[in-house]
Amino acid sequence: MNQNIKHIPVMKKELIKSLKIQENGIYIDSTFGMGGHAIEILKKLGKDGKLYAIDKDLNSILIGNKIKDKRFSIIHDNFSKILNYAKSNKIIRKVDGILFDLGVSSSQILDYKRGFSFKQNGPLDMRMNQTCGITASNWIVQASAEKIIFVLKNFGEERFAKKIAYAIKDYNRKKKITETLELVNIIKKAIPKKNIFKHPARRTFQAIRIYINQELEEISNALEESLKILKPGGRITVISFHSLEDRIIKKFMLKHSMRAKIPYGMPITEKEIEKLKICKLKIINRMLPTYEEIQKNPKSRSAILRTAELKKYE
Repeated sequence: MNQNIKHIPVMKKELIKSLKIQENGIYIDSTFGMGGHAIEILKKLGKDGKLYAIDKDLNSILIGNKIKDKRFSIIHDNFSKILNYAKSNKIIRKVDGILFDLGVSSSQILDYKRGFSFKQNGPLDMRMNQTCGITASNWIVQASAEKIIFVLKNFGEERFAKKIAYAIKDYNRKKKITETLELVNIIKKAIPKKNIFKHPARRTFQAIRIYINQELEEISNALEESLKILKPGGRITVISFHSLEDRIIKKFMLKHSMRAKIPYGMPITEKEIEKLKICKLKIINRMLPTYEEIQKNPKSRSAILRTAELKKYE
């Protein structure tokens, strides 16, 4: 890992403002990464405040362990295990805010050994947690062409999924694909003339990464578990970077902010009706990065920040 990588947290000011930090509150940074948002939260917390952090990447744990602050602790795990983490720390219904920054960190992309980059050559790995799971290289050998097509279409919205999948399987019959640029070259040869503004392998790499790390399932599970952890008035703030993630977040917030519809004439008491009408969340905001931030940090251009608050009568 390159310790000299300059890390710029995306939408830092907007996220901190959206969390509405309480001086002695309890917060969970579910995606610690390189610690940019965590450091800002610690600056806002008083001496009795507490910040818990989670990350599945061992490099992030190494960074987190360097923070010598009694108000801070970090655990190596998937953020979908957030409820177990909260239970073990006895903070159920005591948490003032939970944040999720769903972007792939600069350290992961720029470290060629991780296999996330389609611009640098390295082992075709793509696992966020390198202590478990299957590598991208092994998966594309084992998967059928139909499975690869499904993944590229559903997680990468790739128009040329069939051409790419069949090209991958043809190549694998002769030689196992083990390196990132090996896969990039296969993609380049498989698809028609490319969009000069977008790398031809971008969608395929995104799709395989999402599938290998089960990212969408992780997000869905973690958001639902967050509702069991927050105290009334506590907030969930999420930064997403592509439409698949944002769709899940938007759907989750809308689902829990709408009153239940009661069919006319249904035999039910007034008390039961009122209980059914209760919605758990109040949507606070939807924000985009400023023009100035995008100029300074181009990777922020696709970011969307959404915040919701657990209603106090929940």
